[in-house]
Amino acid sequence: MTGKAGKDTVDTVDTARIDQLPPPLPAERIIALNQPKADLHTTRRYTWRGWEFTAPPGVFLPGGTSRMIHERVLDGTIEVRDRVYAAMGCGLGVEAVAAGVRGAREIYAIDVHPDSVEATRRHYERIAGPRQGTRFVPVVADLFDGFPDGVRLDVVTFNPPAVSQPVSDDPDVVRNVCAGAPLLERFFAQLAGRDLLAPGGEVFVIVSNTADLRTIVRDAAGHGFTTEVAHCHDWQDGVLTYLFRLRREAA
Repeated sequence: MTGKAGKDTVDTVDTARIDQLPPPLPAERIIALNQPKADLHTTRRYTWRGWEFTAPPGVFLPGGTSRMIHERVLDGTIEVRDRVYAAMGCGLGVEAVAAGVRGAREIYAIDVHPDSVEATRRHYERIAGPRQGTRFVPVVADLFDGFPDGVRLDVVTFNPPAVSQPVSDDPDVVRNVCAGAPLLERFFAQLAGRDLLAPGGEVFVIVSNTADLRTIVRDAAGHGFTTEVAHCHDWQDGVLTYLFRLRREAA
């Protein structure tokens, strides 16, 4: 289960194997690895694949874990073409832009932070632009609390702030880094309770051993999700980042 960097593979995490997932790193190591940058409350620039993004104060810049999602949405490893896609915690909007370029049928860009949703909207309109057969919907919501009724999702991606130790009391840092495993439990509960996934729907979640992986996977199972390891990246510094693929059979 600890895995190394490599091509995407599928390894089912059943209940008997959850304890093979690594425990969280020591608290002091987690805190050291997740110190916020001093420029969070300034306007910054970000470039990816030749696309230029502007991050307003309080909007986080994507890091290496976010790019694990961005790359896969754009190249079709996480297939969104002709599908209804939700970018949970859309932030700067890179995955929403990638989904538009890829040809998603509907794109829901969701974030609890209004400035992040607005930044995503601006970037989507400027970089992806209007596309025949694609509908872009910006949504300010606390997870799915505030999400439109009646929508069934084919694909959801989420790089959650699941770090298990508090690294700051700045609410912008907490929102983006260290809300912890309880946020994921609410995420799974809302997906299941509102029956938001279409038949065959997939949820992709990025979490590392700076989070409580075992609790997160157990919480997912408690809401009827099966979890597979689609990819595991070893950063060679003690951090293992997992791309989990979750599915849920209709109740």
